[in-house]
Amino acid sequence: MSLLRKSLAANSSIFTPSEAATVAMIHSSSHRQVLLRRSSCSSLRTATSVGLFYRRGVVFSLFNNVTHYSTSSSDDFFPSSKQRSRGPVMAAKKASGGEKQEEGRYKHTVDLPKTTFGMRANALVREPEIQKLWEDNQVFKKVVDKNDGEIFVLHDGPPYANGDLHMGHALNKILKDIINRYKILQNYKVHYVPGWDCHGLPIELKVLQSMDQEARKDLTQSKLRAKAAKFAKATVKTQMASFKRYGVWGDWDRPYLTLDPEYEAAQIEVFGQMAFQGYIYRGRKPVHWSPSSRTALAEAELEYPEGHVSKSIYAIFRLASAPPTSNGLLEEFFPDLCLAIWTTTPWTVPANAAVAVNAKLQYAVIEVQSFLGDASTSSGNKKQRPGHVLKEEKQRFLIVASDLVPTLEAKWGVKLAVKKTLLGSDLENCQYFHPIDKRECPVVIGGDYITTESGTGLVHTAPGHGREDYVTGLKYGLPIISPVDDDGKFTEEAMQFIGLDVLGDGNIAVVKYLDEQMLLIMEESYQHNYPYDWRTKKPTIFRATEQWFASVEGFRQSAMEAISQVKWIPPQVLMHSCFWLYSDSIC
Repeated sequence: MSLLRKSLAANSSIFTPSEAATVAMIHSSSHRQVLLRRSSCSSLRTATSVGLFYRRGVVFSLFNNVTHYSTSSSDDFFPSSKQRSRGPVMAAKKASGGEKQEEGRYKHTVDLPKTTFGMRANALVREPEIQKLWEDNQVFKKVVDKNDGEIFVLHDGPPYANGDLHMGHALNKILKDIINRYKILQNYKVHYVPGWDCHGLPIELKVLQSMDQEARKDLTQSKLRAKAAKFAKATVKTQMASFKRYGVWGDWDRPYLTLDPEYEAAQIEVFGQMAFQGYIYRGRKPVHWSPSSRTALAEAELEYPEGHVSKSIYAIFRLASAPPTSNGLLEEFFPDLCLAIWTTTPWTVPANAAVAVNAKLQYAVIEVQSFLGDASTSSGNKKQRPGHVLKEEKQRFLIVASDLVPTLEAKWGVKLAVKKTLLGSDLENCQYFHPIDKRECPVVIGGDYITTESGTGLVHTAPGHGREDYVTGLKYGLPIISPVDDDGKFTEEAMQFIGLDVLGDGNIAVVKYLDEQMLLIMEESYQHNYPYDWRTKKPTIFRATEQWFASVEGFRQSAMEAISQVKWIPPQVLMHSCFWLYSDSIC
């Protein structure tokens, strides 16, 4: 208290007589009360160890036996109730009026550890520095050389050199890096040589995308290969830098590229042996084709916008004969027996090679007894138009899936009577007349893609224009017909439809022809997902193109024996790896 008296005495000139008397009351207060007087009010606050006294802009702060004071305006120093709730530190900042507070006043009272580490990770700067340290000191090589365990080789399934990396690349390479680092910690001598696939359609498509239509027309095969090679080499450098930035360890100085002369020489040697043994042959296979850009498309280059409406049809193909093994099962219905099919691509009918059924489904021979009236309706996106065959008074029998009879009766607006039922397997090898060129075609057994969810349960099959159709065609040795050129127009194989756009006038012409031939049951608008070219935003088609194939028949068994000697992790991968060996050929 003596120190307080001295402090007050030293500043006594600033107090009035009445205020000096008030100050004197502090000496006798057992609670060390301090009077805080503002311009219009005063208040008492209790303090056990700290006292504040305000007078005309001077604040005395008594910390035990130490006295400090500072100047401030009365309104700023004594905040509102809301401001007081933030504590004396916030109030002091407000009172400073923008003046910089003394920094580090109590810094010497806090004992913190001292370190050279930065306060922040600063990964953008530090990670490249660490990776450069790894590279400069060849950490991967030195650690592997130091290990004296077994050799572990991780064979890198190469990415395409066709663009910047994405999350799929990151997942693939980082998982491989985790495996390699784990093996290094287990004392294995790890060998990991990264590689790139520098050939193929994905790279050529990238090159074509960078060129306009006029430049593409003058592009020869040799020029395209040269541009693709240049693009691939530049992409390898870009992807390699990104993989290194991921922190992936590997022999980046000696990667393998499929366009390296040594690699190509080894490929040609193996290819030559396969060719001499008759494993290589030329064939056709359907792919996604964009008439608007005159190029094949990969699945990743397709879009499926909402609202696409196709012109679907129900049509009939007249049966020519039943197989001898049927034992006269269908004989009573000839010559008026027909197969009823449904398709969303009428333009593929000229390429028809078979009708496929599901062997396990039950089918019915139905009689069209009466036409109940005009089935034309328009509800939402559905627009229906019955064909002339429904209005024909001639007796007619159709084969459809039994479960679909009620649905078809309501849709077609006809009375249908079931005359006989049989399994799909009973229909195999029946012959029908092609709806356009009148040649005889077979009824075949398709896959599980044939259901009773829609259509008739019988699928018009054109191996040159569909993936499932193609597989079924290979099974039965069906001709792969695709009478469509690069611009999406019918070729002379389509006879009277030559030159017509398959997605426009050609489609309409085929529907009209079927109706004129009394083969159209109904035409219907059908909204569904349909693939579009992601660049031109226009619809694509499935079209068979000339491609090279490798038959696995000659080396299937030896290949199966070889892969059985490999330890597969997880074991299920084995099934995927040898699946293609059960096919007749590889594209």
